[in-house]
Amino acid sequence: MRSNLLTTLLALAIAALPAAAAASTSIIIVNGNAPGVGFNDPTPAAPIGGNAGTTVGQQRLIAFQYAADIWGATLDSAVPVRVLATFDALSCTATTAVLGSAGTQYIASMPTDFQPAGFSPALFRDTWYHIAIANKYARVDLVEGDSQIRARFNSNLGQAGCLTGTGWYYGLDTGHGTQINLVTVLLHEFAHGLGFSSFASVIDGSLLGGQIDIYSKYYYDLTQGKFREEMTNAERVTSAINSRNVIWTGPHVTAAVPAVLQPGTPILRITSPPAIDGYYAVGTASFGPQLTATGVMGTMVAALDPADAAGPSPLDACSPLTNAADVAGKIALVNRGTCGFVVKAKNVQNAGAIAMIVADNAAGSPPAGLGGTDPTITIPSVRITQTDGALIRAQLAAGVTARLALDLAVIAGASPGGNALLNAPNPVQSGSSISHWDPIATPNQLMEPAINSDLTFAVTAPKDLTYAQLRDVGWFPDPDLDTVPDDGTDKCPGSNLAATVVIGGENTGVPNSLFPNGCTISDLVGRCAAGARNHGGFVSCVAGLGNELVGMGVITGAQKGAIQRAAAHAK
Repeated sequence: MRSNLLTTLLALAIAALPAAAAASTSIIIVNGNAPGVGFNDPTPAAPIGGNAGTTVGQQRLIAFQYAADIWGATLDSAVPVRVLATFDALSCTATTAVLGSAGTQYIASMPTDFQPAGFSPALFRDTWYHIAIANKYARVDLVEGDSQIRARFNSNLGQAGCLTGTGWYYGLDTGHGTQINLVTVLLHEFAHGLGFSSFASVIDGSLLGGQIDIYSKYYYDLTQGKFREEMTNAERVTSAINSRNVIWTGPHVTAAVPAVLQPGTPILRITSPPAIDGYYAVGTASFGPQLTATGVMGTMVAALDPADAAGPSPLDACSPLTNAADVAGKIALVNRGTCGFVVKAKNVQNAGAIAMIVADNAAGSPPAGLGGTDPTITIPSVRITQTDGALIRAQLAAGVTARLALDLAVIAGASPGGNALLNAPNPVQSGSSISHWDPIATPNQLMEPAINSDLTFAVTAPKDLTYAQLRDVGWFPDPDLDTVPDDGTDKCPGSNLAATVVIGGENTGVPNSLFPNGCTISDLVGRCAAGARNHGGFVSCVAGLGNELVGMGVITGAQKGAIQRAAAHAK
């Protein structure tokens, strides 16, 4: 009995489907360091946190590959991703440092740079893609012989003059304490190279080569009511500093936001004096307890300390406080500057403060978070803008009553409409603006601009939004690597992707065509085998399938004969 191909597929759908393969992308770390340095540093090191390396260089390389394997187990691509990596002396001071960076080495665009193989999901034309995504769609390495991602990390971290005393933790767990977890930073930076970054300028608003990138396709400004590609250069410049009004519209992130981010946006609520009554935006700290809906309420007082070598201002709390009696039981207001935030927090905590508010020392908004690690900090800390700090400080003599808490009406890190907020600080921050989530996100997310100490190695919902973002820009699930998404579109999630049709060990030489629904000719032959009651039924099914494929122009009559003969020979 003859039927069309669609009917055949539906009829055979009751047959057992092949098991889907595990998600997999091979991510390879390429050691770019010279002998004796970086990954080749021979300095002895004791194994730590599951990292069995016995030299600093070995531990670095093991940590790199561990992070690469986490992403490799999460993403699907038939093309390996090579990461050219080095440890180098990057910019740093005693209190700040560039931890590292990573980004795509190449970009590609439809239709001029590559054409997807088979029946890939639709790509945006005239749109830049990170090369690892482009390779995924093309199913070939478009820049064969070179790496797709370039990564550089700071080899001097923790040494004198380079974030002194706070170095890398090379363990493969989260037992980093006050050190910086290398694997976490690697997961963050690798994500940039895999697709969590834009190529449009945040300085002059120009598009690279006059063309939009896939990241910017999901960028929307609530104030302007425009997507990024609809804006002029001047509008893009304005949008890049439109704090808390730039959102991500990708469907996978938007769907994941309620499961990942918590209700409750951190705020400072001042209730007196009437002159400054209102709500003030805050940046939260990576150390100490997080704010709660109940919050902390009290009187604000200025923290005073000596103007000394630790900090030249009497308002910076870089030394033990001189007015501890006034600060005890109250919220301490300190100025940003000179020493680390955890130093300030520890000094006001030791004086008995119930919370710390850091007023910024430079103009800008929204207030950034407070970085640093110190497990002994037990009071909440936040940052406010320089403008708000000056306004509040001028009213302290009148008695300022404040409350630090969460506004449960708004998801932390999302717009009122439920879209994830992109980082759009004012002034603009090259390398940070737009290509990160807004730091107000709670719980802390891997792709915030600062690496928070409470991060785990999770990259998927319900812990983290990073994988959802990568799905939006093209990393669809595809366990059998046939470029057809395993989201209901792929009707053969365990496809036989052999180059030719092989039946019962006999190679027919017929090209094993892939259809838009994710099934190949070999898959359809396999379903004939699964649905047939006997050998005769199998041969008959294959003959009918061959007729339909000839009718569709997929194979020739001679190729149909080769398939039928192989089916007849099969046992």
